[in-house]
Amino acid sequence: MERTLGFKERRYIEELRILTRSTALDCVIDERFDRVIYVIRTGDMGLAIGKKGENIRRLQKVLGRRLEMVEYDEVPFTFLSNIVRPAEIARLDEDGEGGQVNLLVRRRSDLGIAIGKGGCNVEKARILCKRFFNMDIGEVLLEEDAV
Repeated sequence: MERTLGFKERRYIEELRILTRSTALDCVIDERFDRVIYVIRTGDMGLAIGKKGENIRRLQKVLGRRLEMVEYDEVPFTFLSNIVRPAEIARLDEDGEGGQVNLLVRRRSDLGIAIGKGGCNVEKARILCKRFFNMDIGEVLLEEDAV
């Protein structure tokens, strides 16, 4: 999937820059879950969130949509960890037949967090990993030796 930004996405990135003085590398408008996902430059996450989440609340009022922010990292494993945070990923497991990558979480309680309500977190991981690393995300599984 190519990373192309339309007029609306560029406008949203500029609104973020004006309101928070942080830099977004990418913006995805997810109509299915009615949200805007920003990929924030490494190190700018604190600026983007603001004190006690004030910048996010202000930007949500301006845009009229729910916002989600993910800090970018060049290493796919770290980037995926940032996407599903606070869930902890144990490792990535490549599926031989489909070329998909499965996420293995450490604890059973992290399984629901990584999947998200209605699959919204795993869908966010699929969209962003396809855009940045051309990597297909398969399933979220519990690690075999996990408790």
